[in-house]
This record gives sequence, structure tokens and C-alpha cells, in this order.
Amino acid sequence: MKTLLKEISQCRVCDKHLALGARPIVTASMNSRIVIVGQAPGIAVHNSGIPWNDKSGDNLRNWMDISRDEFYDVDKFAIIPMGFCYPGKGKSGDLPPRKECAPLWHKKLFDNMPNIRLIMLIGKYAHNYYLKSSSKLSLTDTVKNYHEYLPEYFVLPHPSPLNNIWQKRNEWFKQDVVPDMRSVVKSIIK
Repeated sequence: MKTLLKEISQCRVCDKHLALGARPIVTASMNSRIVIVGQAPGIAVHNSGIPWNDKSGDNLRNWMDISRDEFYDVDKFAIIPMGFCYPGKGKSGDLPPRKECAPLWHKKLFDNMPNIRLIMLIGKYAHNYYLKSSSKLSLTDTVKNYHEYLPEYFVLPHPSPLNNIWQKRNEWFKQDVVPDMRSVVKSIIK
């Protein structure tokens, strides 16, 4: 695993497409039990080099009801985004994750983590890539039907503060999904 992570850290496959250059951000261990598959690092994460080290990460940890220490314990959580580098700024937020990373690295990473008990798919890009045709037409419908994807996957919206409006419109998420997700996560990492 150390060799693979070093190889990923040196990846420059899409460097010419990245305004700030390649800085792959991923964490994993052979002992990881839960894999968090998100979109791509934002600018704050690109600058710090620490995955989910921003408001979205704060929200995600709050949803899971876990500490930063638990979250960054690689024997508990691997953090493998769809795109490993900051994709740059678009018109209405960050650009989508680069498409090269997941096909190039995800299987190799998963093959080196025999203790995975859950894959948390965060956001539409992760849903579509992993769920393929079983993903619903909308993110809302996919998350609403999260039970269909268990026990392998737990599907979530992106925890970005930009999604606060979505959360207010979909109160069932915090009432139903978050408590179930907390229970599943706690049972795995205890």
C-alpha cells in the first residue's frame, strides 16, 4: 500500500488540465474499514494537503458524529475522491472531478484494502460511477432510497455548505438518513 500511495502522490496524468497543478490527495491503509468516496479536493484542501479539511469536512464529521481523530485514523477511514486533485474553479463552484483518477487508481486501492466493510458514496459523481444504472435519476431519489445500496454502499449528498438549501428542502435526510448512517459507521469503527 505504501508503494501505491507514493505512486499516486507522484501522479501527473492530468497536470496540464489543472490550474494549480497536480497535488493528489488520498489516504488509505490496508486496515481501512470504511472508504469515503467524495468528489475532489477544494481549494482549502489543495492548500493544506489534508482531505476534507474544510467546512464540508466539518459537516461530514458532524453527520457521522465522529471526531477529527477518528476521521483521520486511516485504519478506520480511507479517503479516496473521484478526482484526487483540485480541478479548478467553474462558473458556479469548483469544476467536476477529473475523469482520469477513478479508473486509473480506485481498483488498485480497493484491491489493497481487504478489510473494507462500507463504501460511503458522497455526491452524484460517486453515485453514478459506483452505482451505474442502479443510481436513480436524481441525487435526492438516490439518497432517499439509500437502503437499496446497503450493506456495500451508503449514499449521501455532498456536505458542502452550498447544499444547505437542499437539506432544508429535504428534512427527511437529517431525520432518517443521518441517524442510520451514524449507526452503521459506529458499528464498523467501534
